[in-house]
Amino acid sequence: MESEPSIFDVILNQRACRQFRDDPVSDELLERCLRAATHAPSAENLQPWIFVVVREAQQRRALGELCSQAWERGGRAHSEDRLPAPLFRDVDAAAQSGFETAPVFIVVCGDSNVGLAQTLPSSVFPAAQNLLLAAAGCGLGTAMTTLATAFRNELMELLELPSHVLPLAVLPLGWPQRPLGPPKRIPFQEKTYRDRFSSPW
Repeated sequence: MESEPSIFDVILNQRACRQFRDDPVSDELLERCLRAATHAPSAENLQPWIFVVVREAQQRRALGELCSQAWERGGRAHSEDRLPAPLFRDVDAAAQSGFETAPVFIVVCGDSNVGLAQTLPSSVFPAAQNLLLAAAGCGLGTAMTTLATAFRNELMELLELPSHVLPLAVLPLGWPQRPLGPPKRIPFQEKTYRDRFSSPW
């Protein structure tokens, strides 16, 4: 039996996936990822996260369309001059149609009846990060996107969310269409200081 990668292997190699094969993802793998998500820290340990797992083709198309609309109505213009050309092409293709190729979407939400509105993002995003890492550890691809949340009301209506459950991110998830390779990262030394900003690491 193949051994699982170490936590550091997963962290150092996890990266966004924007093109997916149409192979199904089992409930068993999804449950492993969701269980990992719920072991994230949260303010006062209130655990205000809610996950909506979307598999229905019509629902996935509708989610993809919301991403595409948000991209067309401002996302592209915002990103075009900010991203390197190869990355922009990848993001552009995914935002227009690539995300729809994912066999699963996980919509990560915050329950404002459980957590304070001010701390919902800081409580829910660690759960999303755990989910991303768990998926990578299982060989799955994911991406963190908030494009569809630009249409919060439409997204809530699509998912039949009550008014106190707020969508914060949409994670397409599936088997990567191609090997992703290691992520490009600025060395931590360039972002770290000792005791004060005037003292580089």
